[in-house]
Amino acid sequence: MKLLRPLLLAAALLLLPAAWAQTPAPAAPTPVAPPAPALPTPHFLENSVDTLLDALHVQPSGHTPLHWAIAAVFVILAILLRRALTTVVFGWLKKHTAKAAPNLTLRVLPALEAPMGGLIVVTGVLAALKVLKLSEVNHLRLNYTAAVAYSLALLWLALGAINALLDHLQDVAREKHLGVAAFMPWIKKSLLTLCVIFGVLKIAQSMGADVGAFLAGLGIGGLAFALAAQDTLANFFGSVVVAVDQPFKLGEMVQIGDQLGWVEDIGLRSTRVRLLDRSLAIFPNKTVASATIINLSRFTYRRSEQIISLPYGTTADQMAQITADVRQLILADDQVEKTTVQVFFRDFSASSLDLWVVYVTLDPDMDRHFATRQRINLEIMRAMDRRGLTFALPAQVTHFDGPVAKQIAGAGK
Repeated sequence: MKLLRPLLLAAALLLLPAAWAQTPAPAAPTPVAPPAPALPTPHFLENSVDTLLDALHVQPSGHTPLHWAIAAVFVILAILLRRALTTVVFGWLKKHTAKAAPNLTLRVLPALEAPMGGLIVVTGVLAALKVLKLSEVNHLRLNYTAAVAYSLALLWLALGAINALLDHLQDVAREKHLGVAAFMPWIKKSLLTLCVIFGVLKIAQSMGADVGAFLAGLGIGGLAFALAAQDTLANFFGSVVVAVDQPFKLGEMVQIGDQLGWVEDIGLRSTRVRLLDRSLAIFPNKTVASATIINLSRFTYRRSEQIISLPYGTTADQMAQITADVRQLILADDQVEKTTVQVFFRDFSASSLDLWVVYVTLDPDMDRHFATRQRINLEIMRAMDRRGLTFALPAQVTHFDGPVAKQIAGAGK
């Protein structure tokens, strides 16, 4: 992008020599090939110059001192307007937008200042040459040179604006810890590359190149390339899906398929996850884009459900009392969502009477959730001790009956 400034200045300087070329003196007629059709000129600028000359009662063609003076005025006005734009207009914008978006202002406005000034200078030089009404050959050269100069100026402006805007978005993504921050460098490179390619094609078209035929051939070659590299392209578009959808960020704990771990890197081709056993799993992005992903770092709360088993010797009154005790001690904990607490004598199991306990902790952090759960479990054990109750152990009773059982029982006597 730094090369666009000298290129644009060179294009502006190339506009000047055409003005010095006078119409050649008539010579012996020689067969000359018909000239190529001139490119369309900017109608607004052409009409504006003709309107000004008509208002000044100046002939629309010629190289009189008056024409040269008016051309010089156009160039001087362009330089003065460029200075006013950079100092007054952009100075005012920087002053009045710095408070609303300081980071964006410091990046975008300086990037737009020089290209806008270049556009003004090119327009002034072109207007000056339109005053002189050059010969047909020089007019054709002027059209080509002006088209290239305008294309370079617009490309410079687009590259500066895109580069500054993407830098600002990258800073915002990093500050807010967004997952797209990891993709911003290659997004920036891709957009700038596309902009440069479009600008080069536009310049080539303005110089008379057959861009349509080139793009047609490029399309056939691109199809062959896409068929040969379909896996690579699938992974690339998978990374785009991950960047846009953001199912996870760096450092978050996720489950992809049956693999559980922490996200270490998100690349163009693959995503790396450090598993629980500290091994490294590498998932192609096309697999990540189509897989079911469970993000374990984005709980809004954590739910706890457990069964407390009491032996069958527990009476109905004791079950009612311990149920009320457990409900009260859970409600008393300040880390529990009160509306989610459920404590009920639910089941007659094979070897126990089951108390069903459900509650939700307010903090989604896993460590603090388990600290709350441990605190409640200890309080349940103390409540059981105060009531003189014990927890049921898995047990199985076998009854023997029939002749064989009686024979075994008689043998034991």
